Amino acid sequence: MTPFLFLAAWLALNILATWRLWQLRHRLRAPGMQIAMVWIAPYVGAGLSLLEMRAARRRLAAESAPEHTPAKEPAPNEVPAVGVAPFPLQAHLHVEHGFALVNWIAAEGWLTAIVDADARSLARVDLHRAWLENLRESLGDAFWLYENEDAMILSSLEPALATAMSRYVVTTRKRVAKTLGTLAHFPVGLKSVVLVMDDEDDYYAYISLYGSGDGEQAFSGGCFINAGCPHFVVRRADLSAVEPVIAHELTHSAVAHLNLPLWVDEGLAVNTEHRIAGAHGGLHTPQELHQKHVAFWNDETIQQFWTGASFQRPDDGNLLSYDLARIMVAQMSRAWPAFERFAQAAERGDAGAASARVHLEFDLSAYVRLLCEREPSAAWQPVATVLSNG
Repeated sequence: MTPFLFLAAWLALNILATWRLWQLRHRLRAPGMQIAMVWIAPYVGAGLSLLEMRAARRRLAAESAPEHTPAKEPAPNEVPAVGVAPFPLQAHLHVEHGFALVNWIAAEGWLTAIVDADARSLARVDLHRAWLENLRESLGDAFWLYENEDAMILSSLEPALATAMSRYVVTTRKRVAKTLGTLAHFPVGLKSVVLVMDDEDDYYAYISLYGSGDGEQAFSGGCFINAGCPHFVVRRADLSAVEPVIAHELTHSAVAHLNLPLWVDEGLAVNTEHRIAGAHGGLHTPQELHQKHVAFWNDETIQQFWTGASFQRPDDGNLLSYDLARIMVAQMSRAWPAFERFAQAAERGDAGAASARVHLEFDLSAYVRLLCEREPSAAWQPVATVLSNG
């Protein structure tokens, strides 16, 4: 081999080895040293790096392998439990718009009859799993149920993606709990349930079953459903798009026990999502958004904000509701101990106004009027009513 060919072969091998090492840099023990060895030791360095790359790929494959392969066994017709007769699931199943749903009132009555708390907790998880297996059958052959210690993922995702999503759910649950402190509560033994819909039509058809709106709805990428089996629904996308949705909806799950006013609930979810998954650039600058706030909020629309109706608007009211909630919670929570006390005592009936006066020592309506550059007006006080988080 001539010196020129030797040099060309060496360069080609080293460039290829360097490129492959760079691709696996997050899986290597010392990527910088590995790349340096490729160029310091001709041929030998590339050969040693090849062995290390093979080991890295084996580790990656092992991590990506699902704990359970996609199950295709028939969905159960009943759910057994200690101390009570099995729950006749099939008798309490019905199908709406092609989705298998459970009569959760009957299911809760069965669970209540289980005296032992640990047995009841296990039975609840078994019931959730049995429902998901029946829902899987109604969704089609492409769907399967993946499960780990903290999550159940019903989707048509490839096993590696389902595994990655479940791992992200487990990690995010811990980060949400750390971020929210005493406000967060994930029931012991209860797993986070994720339903990934393949397309937009199925997504909106499904969430409409839980009163998320008829007809034209505000666009959303995910929805937490706190009914029967608490679960959140997302539309299929790449993981980078789904991760903020999971962080957002897990926050809703963590604070669902507080029955918060919707603006507090959404403000916490948006701020926690940004803290965990990062904030994404919007269509408007902060200055443009402020001008939109000033123009949009008035005596009528602010009442929609307090009741939560504005969060369902298909126009700018949707965007501005989430942004106003984000701003308010971000500012109020700077004094976190006081905000924790406020959130724990906030009631939907007055949108948290009484709790704000006691624990934050200010008037909610006056606070929002200042943000929106409005003169004092009694019409901005939350009207006492029963509010809903949808």
